[in-house]
Amino acid sequence: MFDVGLGEMVVLVVLALVIFGDRLPQVAGQAGRTLRQLRMMANNAKRDLQDGLGPEFKDFDIADLNPKTFVRKHLLEDDDDYAPRPGDDPLEPAFAGAGPDDLGYGERPPFDTEAT
Repeated sequence: MFDVGLGEMVVLVVLALVIFGDRLPQVAGQAGRTLRQLRMMANNAKRDLQDGLGPEFKDFDIADLNPKTFVRKHLLEDDDDYAPRPGDDPLEPAFAGAGPDDLGYGERPPFDTEAT
């Protein structure tokens, strides 16, 4: 997610030791508590949103609003609703026998003056 390698982590730890020194354990504890509180607030807001939307949206997931998730869910997953039946040919015209009669050589197609 953040794409931080081992070298960057070492630099961050050394920098934290230089900046905070003896207060580093206290600062780390405070940062952990703050992150825990932020996570709880986000979960509470999500739960309140789902409760407010009603039973129609009980399986609603906010992650579905992410465009990548939306595309993956609706375009890339298999669609179980469509199951082709044996003998279905997608290249066969829907109304193969209902077309107009073939015209002979030199015949003019019928023309409807009221249609244009």
